[in-house]
Amino acid sequence: MNENPELLEQQQISAAEHPKAWDPRVLILGIPLCLVGCIIGLELIVRTGVTPNTSIIGALFAILLSRIPIRFFKEYRNVHRQNLLQTSISAATFSAANCMILPIGIPYLMGRSDLVFPMLVGVTLATVVDATILYNCFDSEMFPAEGAWPPGLAAAESIKAVVEKGKKAVMLVVGIGLGWVGKIAGIPMDLLGVSWFGDLFAMLALGIGSIIIGIIKTNSLSFTIFGHTFLSGTAGLFGADFSYSAYTALNYMPHGVMIGAGIVSLVQCGVQLFRKTKNEKASVSRITTSSDKMKKSLAIGYGAYLAVALLIAIVGGVISEMSVPQFIIWLIFAALAAEASELIVGISAMYSGWFPGFATALIFLILGMLMGFPMLPLGLLVGFTAATGPCFSDMAYDLKCGYILRGNGSNPELEKEGRKQQFYAELMGFAIAFIMVAIFAFRYFDQGLYVKVSETFVTTIQAGASADVAKWLIIWAIPGALIQLFGGNHQTGILFATGLLVGSIINGLTILVGLLIRVVAVRINKENEQTLNILGAGALAGAAIYSFFTATLGLVKKK
Repeated sequence: MNENPELLEQQQISAAEHPKAWDPRVLILGIPLCLVGCIIGLELIVRTGVTPNTSIIGALFAILLSRIPIRFFKEYRNVHRQNLLQTSISAATFSAANCMILPIGIPYLMGRSDLVFPMLVGVTLATVVDATILYNCFDSEMFPAEGAWPPGLAAAESIKAVVEKGKKAVMLVVGIGLGWVGKIAGIPMDLLGVSWFGDLFAMLALGIGSIIIGIIKTNSLSFTIFGHTFLSGTAGLFGADFSYSAYTALNYMPHGVMIGAGIVSLVQCGVQLFRKTKNEKASVSRITTSSDKMKKSLAIGYGAYLAVALLIAIVGGVISEMSVPQFIIWLIFAALAAEASELIVGISAMYSGWFPGFATALIFLILGMLMGFPMLPLGLLVGFTAATGPCFSDMAYDLKCGYILRGNGSNPELEKEGRKQQFYAELMGFAIAFIMVAIFAFRYFDQGLYVKVSETFVTTIQAGASADVAKWLIIWAIPGALIQLFGGNHQTGILFATGLLVGSIINGLTILVGLLIRVVAVRINKENEQTLNILGAGALAGAAIYSFFTATLGLVKKK
């Protein structure tokens, strides 16, 4: 494929010429973008429960500024500088919302407002550990830069299309239009886009899981597009009096399947981590992070998580609520849950662009309940676990974007330098997020505004676990483990469980239709695969832009 000369020139710079995260030209725009990202992330997650993909928004904002015919703004035509800006705003948005305001709402809702700030310090440290582990594990055998990482691909294609112009830019605009119109219709166009370039088998598992849980929850096959409900005549599929919430077996099916798939996935990760590569030289030339470096990073990361968990436990007074043996078990389990959560969430994000961070934290909460931990230690445990994973995935998306813009690893030294600068941009985003959350947390909480998932965690703790719950978790773990085992490296069990946890009929149908289009189009002409990649990236970007503007405008109206 012939690249645009301007893009090729930027990809052929030396490592020393790569823009720095602390460059004034990055900070001048990066800090305001981070502040805006924090506000958007906090507002949306406490009012709607979701956070938008602001990395694409940040990239497009930098692109627009770069086209202003003033010398200062021309500096932002550098794709590496644009990459640093989208990295920083993405880090600020996701960390403020998913890793900070969500976990610290848990002690507040449990009546321990005195633990809000100590918890904020703890989860911020956990977020930094999370990102550091990813930085040291990215482009390894387990988390290869060549992996799908869909939102990262979408951001990179958006930036490249503007530089390259021509047919690629037109296709991207068409994809953005499709994403926008589809979202208006009620179709999850981000999932349609991902189905065109995500792992085929992983996406198939996600789609099937989504349809199954959608049918069970709605007791029908119906779905809505443009306000019109299709197949409404299928209501009462399991009987008029059927209620999903009334059955413990069904309520804990998604969690059990994820536990089984997660255990097998962790075993698979361990096998992959400790096996000897047959052709070490070929492996080293293909990846930039060796197995030894990843093992060391995970070991150090586990130790760091132990230290953070101990800090949270001491400040939170957890030690006084448990015996010494139980506290030691809690400490080991908390660190294990944090690291296992980020690996499971990271693998899911790599294949599908979805990261089941909240669902994974809920699973470890339920396991902690079954282990008999008291209420406050459980609250701190789930908050700590929830803080790990989201930024692991989000940062990987950003690194994937940078990897593409830097020439897909063609210049190893440039790739390493660019990745390092992105890590610094992430830290800047985290620092600004910490300050913003510290300032505004109680202003939200005192108005009754907190993340609904935090309330779900607290309600679950207060309800307690039972032998019946444990039984069904074990039963459903079996098919989850088998699906993951026989799915090989496609992570079908994890993605099937993700579909069960957060899916719906329309989500599943969209994925299956997208996969069908992909299979047919590629069979007709292999070159259609690249076209679908760009259209899919555009659809993902269009859906993100639509969600961003509609949610923000909605918040403005509420005020």
